[in-house]
Amino acid sequence: MPKNISCMIPQADSNTWQLMKQFYQQYYGDREPRTLIFGINPGRFGGGLTGIPFTDPIRLETVCGIPNTYRKVPELSSEFIYRLIDTYGGPAAFYRDYLFSSISPVGFTKSGKNLNYYDDRPLLGKMTQFIEHGIERQLQLLSVRDTCFCLGEGENFKYFSALNTRKKYFREILPLPHPRWIMQYRRKRLDEFIKRFVGELRNWPVNGSCLPEGPMKT
Repeated sequence: MPKNISCMIPQADSNTWQLMKQFYQQYYGDREPRTLIFGINPGRFGGGLTGIPFTDPIRLETVCGIPNTYRKVPELSSEFIYRLIDTYGGPAAFYRDYLFSSISPVGFTKSGKNLNYYDDRPLLGKMTQFIEHGIERQLQLLSVRDTCFCLGEGENFKYFSALNTRKKYFREILPLPHPRWIMQYRRKRLDEFIKRFVGELRNWPVNGSCLPEGPMKT
């Protein structure tokens, strides 16, 4: 890592790994296709802790029914996402149609604060090959649709769009505002954004076609 930047790899913790296995077996124990939703990278109090994107220890236990011993600290993006999931019809309905991922599957901190992969140019240069490999492995292993969503209409969408133009992973990438931005700067319009998200997500899975199995080579 570049100077002053630390990497979060929650999957390396055996307890977290068991929680992840329980979550993914509970909601993804089938071969049905999903539409991918790409975030930026895991944060300290959400996916960087539980290993499950946009899921803090509170929602993991109270909504998903998976007890855990982590300190129950709320995470803003997780709060938005699980309000969205509740409006959509609950976790079983939502996760039957969608799968959260991240452009970078590992998270970063700089001087103890969350860091986005695109905010540090030396870091991004070191991460490019790893990011590409992570996306390609998902497309190899999972049954996913040929259109995906990107959370973050700014730098995350810009980077992902350029990568997709070069690599041709998906037919189309649809941008949506990032939950953290909404919760920090547009919280008074929370219900409006939830309605917008649900409107765009609810009917999409039946309209998108699937990528052929094994589209990528290693």
